[in-house]
Amino acid sequence: MRLPSLISFAGFVIIIMATFSPILRLFHITNWNVYDGNMPYGIVMLLVAVVGILGTVLNQQKLVSLMARLSLGLIVLFYILTWLKLYTSFGFINISNKGVKVDTGHSIFHSVDKFLMNQIKFKWGIYVLFIGGILAVAGTLISKKVSSFKID
Repeated sequence: MRLPSLISFAGFVIIIMATFSPILRLFHITNWNVYDGNMPYGIVMLLVAVVGILGTVLNQQKLVSLMARLSLGLIVLFYILTWLKLYTSFGFINISNKGVKVDTGHSIFHSVDKFLMNQIKFKWGIYVLFIGGILAVAGTLISKKVSSFKID
């Protein structure tokens, strides 16, 4: 196995392990991993990492490159969507002189919104996900001069 393939393999394995690690801490009571947050999306991330591992074992460099970039894109998209969900979920009630409206504007419950947003935090698992994705992509970007080193 070539050194870049080994780096990509390690990145894919880290991605698989990171999907089971705590990503979010909810109200200081429980921790959520990727599957607790969104099961179908977590399974897609897992399948992309498994296909990437199969590509490294079968020495399919184009497949490994595609899966590495796809996994990093999925991780970035997961982080963005999770962040948007957390910081836009609580401020939707707005009471005006015309009655109760559902709005994304300023809420009179601003202190409650802020309290609820402060109770949900990202945990160390999100960093492990990013490290795995970056390693998987880094293995595909290493030049051919370095990749002549083989591990038997």
